[in-house]
Amino acid sequence: MPQTILLTSFATWQPHQQSNSSDDLLEIVSHQNPYPQQLHFLRQIPVDFNIAPSQLLAKVDELQPSIILCCGMAESRCLLTVESNGKHGDEVITTPLDLESLIAALRITAISHDAGQFVCNWLYYSLLKYCREQKLQNHCLFVHVPVLTPQNLELVVPDFLTIMQRLLSL
Repeated sequence: MPQTILLTSFATWQPHQQSNSSDDLLEIVSHQNPYPQQLHFLRQIPVDFNIAPSQLLAKVDELQPSIILCCGMAESRCLLTVESNGKHGDEVITTPLDLESLIAALRITAISHDAGQFVCNWLYYSLLKYCREQKLQNHCLFVHVPVLTPQNLELVVPDFLTIMQRLLSL
């Protein structure tokens, strides 16, 4: 049975934003779909501390995906970044994934140890906590996507697809 992959993105949250790079990336991935596995998308999640985790966890319950790859936009970053943890107060939940191996030899991807203080971090923390409490045997990762440009697009997309491929091989 093929693995089920859930890919998520956020809607915009600032008036100046015409799109969210996380959703733009998933739009590209949905058209390329190089994998025979079933891809499922939860796109344009509202940037809301209550709604975002509620929608995500409901979709996780529905699909029982083996891989959950959440994406958010990081306007101030120039690299694709994989997040090592989600935080809430003093509690830090770290992904059990070997991020060094996951991003080895990628051209525009780095590891981040700070998912921010906004909904991206809260969503990731909520997901990691839920998977731990439910003892789910899946792989969860949050990826921050820089603003996509013609210059970085040809690097970001292959790196992201490689991350997906490597997660599938775990």
